[in-house]
Amino acid sequence: MTAILKVDTIQDTSGNNIINENANTITIGASGDTTNIIGTLQNNGSALATTNGITMADNWRVQSSFTANQGQSFITANWERNDNTGTGFIGTAMSESSGVFTFPSTGIYLIETGLYVVRHSSNSNYIGVIINTTTDNSSYNEMASTYNHVENISSQHSCVFTNYIFDVTNTSTHKFKLEFECDNEVTVVGDNNKDRLFVRFIRLGDT
Repeated sequence: MTAILKVDTIQDTSGNNIINENANTITIGASGDTTNIIGTLQNNGSALATTNGITMADNWRVQSSFTANQGQSFITANWERNDNTGTGFIGTAMSESSGVFTFPSTGIYLIETGLYVVRHSSNSNYIGVIINTTTDNSSYNEMASTYNHVENISSQHSCVFTNYIFDVTNTSTHKFKLEFECDNEVTVVGDNNKDRLFVRFIRLGDT
């Protein structure tokens, strides 16, 4: 025998609304409640994507300046996690070893980076910053790069920024390194009190 229950509102024993229907809108729970869905939440028969929102945000920087000569080189030393008072983080931090960054969990990550240089040589014309990733924990590929002109003026300052969205499906194999390029000698500026050469990681959602 089929039973049908016809109501507009279901309440708990204290008189608080658990389920309410009004003008074709169904409200489950109330402000301050935690709603726990057991099983798969669907939309017209199809499972909803579970992106989980932003569950991780982290910020790293190089804490001291160094001189860079012509060519490309990975930035492997003097990295620190931002430790300024008031700096905000979400979730578990990245880990870093000799310039290789490891992600705390799988997911889709936004990598943002910027660097600041001071010109030394009259022959210096450009600087570049390059995001390198690996999916096999061995071979790194250039995934994003940006270059900027260094004006022919003594001690001229210049900045460059770039970003990349990285699909981290395996934290053991999917990693990141930052690379710098210049055509002649410059000082790459680092600082342990403010972000000069920095990289930021934001987990956008599930892979």
